[in-house]
Amino acid sequence: MSPGVERSGPANERPAREAVIGSEGGGPARRRKGGRRRGGGGDRSMVPEAEFTSYYGRPVVKPAPWEHDIPAYLFSGGLAAGSSLLAAGGDLNDLPALRRTGRLAALGALGFSMAALVHDLGRPARFLNMLRTVKLTSPMSVGTWILSIYGPFASAAAAAEVVGMLPEDRLPRPLRLLRLTGRPTGLMAGLTAPPVAAYTAVLLADTATPSWHEAYRELPFVFVSSALAASGGLGMVSAPKDQAGPARRMAIGGAVVELLAEKQMERSMGITAEPLHEGRAGRLMKAAKVLTAVGAAGALLGGRSRAAAVVSGAALMAGSACTRFGIFEAGQESARDPKYTVVPQRERVDRGEPVRYHG
Repeated sequence: MSPGVERSGPANERPAREAVIGSEGGGPARRRKGGRRRGGGGDRSMVPEAEFTSYYGRPVVKPAPWEHDIPAYLFSGGLAAGSSLLAAGGDLNDLPALRRTGRLAALGALGFSMAALVHDLGRPARFLNMLRTVKLTSPMSVGTWILSIYGPFASAAAAAEVVGMLPEDRLPRPLRLLRLTGRPTGLMAGLTAPPVAAYTAVLLADTATPSWHEAYRELPFVFVSSALAASGGLGMVSAPKDQAGPARRMAIGGAVVELLAEKQMERSMGITAEPLHEGRAGRLMKAAKVLTAVGAAGALLGGRSRAAAVVSGAALMAGSACTRFGIFEAGQESARDPKYTVVPQRERVDRGEPVRYHG
């Protein structure tokens, strides 16, 4: 996880607090363009919707200082985790091609994910510095340790798979012994994979970014199910059709849960769901839903057609990537517009709830 998350400290709390108060009394949070007259002759005038602003035109909450390598990191990490689960299932069910696909895909996706993370951090030493302590209340700290536990098992399982593909009579004795570690390390990678797919959702929801924070209830379900759909799609593309049954079932289940969880997430987010339907984020999320639905339908109806499996699997992977990028873009846009910070706080005040300053 990148340490560049902007959290709402005292510098951010003051504008947010005054914005809520200002919206009640005509302060800097919004400007009224008209008024309403009551009584006397029954005159009625239209009151335009309030325009939300902030001090000096600055956002109430600063957008996270992240670039597109972060949503790429979110997607590839989920793909690695789902692939490890797929590989463990293939190993236990004597499906060697599916096992090999899952292990090698997990290693490749994990390597890409770590490269994107290190690129965002600036230098690898910063990742190692986060291992100096364990802080259970920090998704950053917990996520660093989750990756550090999962990574060696996934790498060892992939190494054993590569060694197993070489001619046995030409292998030195140490490498022959490495082949024996494939099953235990592969199963451990599968056991530690689910937190890898889920913790990035907690990481986003723990920030002060309005659309990410308000999605905290369903976002882990969206990310995990999206990871399963993507890895199942990869298994459909890479494994022969006679061994791709578990991948197809994983893809269909993940896609269905993802679509349902996204719908519930948008319903529970209130006004902060608006950025998911507008601009670049809206286009990405619409593409994600179409690709995921088409991929799931193809996996369900395509039967044992190799061409249908490849097209459906590719659609599911593309849909999962669009989901990550769409949610990322929506969160950044929600941080730029004061409305998505002020309105949820105003609603909590109207309900008699304390104003929370999260992050």
